[in-house]
Amino acid sequence: MEANYQTPLVLSGPFRKPKQMLLEQEYGGHKSLHDGDVASNLGLKDAPIEGPTHFSQFVPLIAKIWGKDWYERGCFSAHFLNMVVEGEEVKAFVEWPEKGETITRCWAEKADGSPVLEASASLGTTDPTLLEQRMAKLRPVGQLVILEELEVGLKGAHEEEVVMRADQYMGKLYPFSLTQKLTTITEKSPWYTERSPWGSPIIPLEMISVLSMYTFHEAGFEVKQPSIGLFADLEIRMLKGPLLVGESYKIRREIVALGESRRTEGFWTRSQILDKAGKEILAEVLLHQAVFKHSYPDYPQTA
Repeated sequence: MEANYQTPLVLSGPFRKPKQMLLEQEYGGHKSLHDGDVASNLGLKDAPIEGPTHFSQFVPLIAKIWGKDWYERGCFSAHFLNMVVEGEEVKAFVEWPEKGETITRCWAEKADGSPVLEASASLGTTDPTLLEQRMAKLRPVGQLVILEELEVGLKGAHEEEVVMRADQYMGKLYPFSLTQKLTTITEKSPWYTERSPWGSPIIPLEMISVLSMYTFHEAGFEVKQPSIGLFADLEIRMLKGPLLVGESYKIRREIVALGESRRTEGFWTRSQILDKAGKEILAEVLLHQAVFKHSYPDYPQTA
């Protein structure tokens, strides 16, 4: 880890080459954007790796600032800017906050300097995160086509039960286990596999999104198929963390925003992760999924 002595002080990690683990991903009865042929049909040069993979590069940098508190009540809030394909190098940057500040700016770049993501890292719940600011600027949407069954305030069909064991296959959406992920994760830690300060091994930050999406199909949020989407924004907030490997949790979901751009329709879901009794919220995941309009065969040409 190296420190760039600028004003403000910026911490940066080494260049890493994140691995592609979603080549076999499926949903809605078809392959995803992470398949080479699907990506090519959408005009991309190659299948991108999953955006949350980059989160791991920030963890040791942010932990250097806030220590153990970061794992218990930290928040990482990211807007993805450019896709990364396997073989490309990525470096993470974090500004060291002024004394007493509980939020700071983060970003990631490729080796050629092109941006990968912008983000905020914060401690506690008092500071507006990057994605909270982005949501506040969303414009009202018109008539959505692919997402016409969704509306703000729509809740998941029921409370979902989830667990992530070390060797558990995480399903067609994430066709690998935590153990397999830990063989390729960019930043390794004994806390992911051995006893941690919280007792059991902890679930890595990037794998919280995997846990939160494991039972997403049970929510009943209707997205017309066949259509191809991607993660445009993702925020992971610990309220009473970290989450533990092998521990049972419950998830409650709600659609909190809808959006539209020239190329996509999008929906924002807040997933609350609770203890196994469903009484205490331990973490929250805010996810903006954007769906390519031209990936849906029946999309009206005039829309």
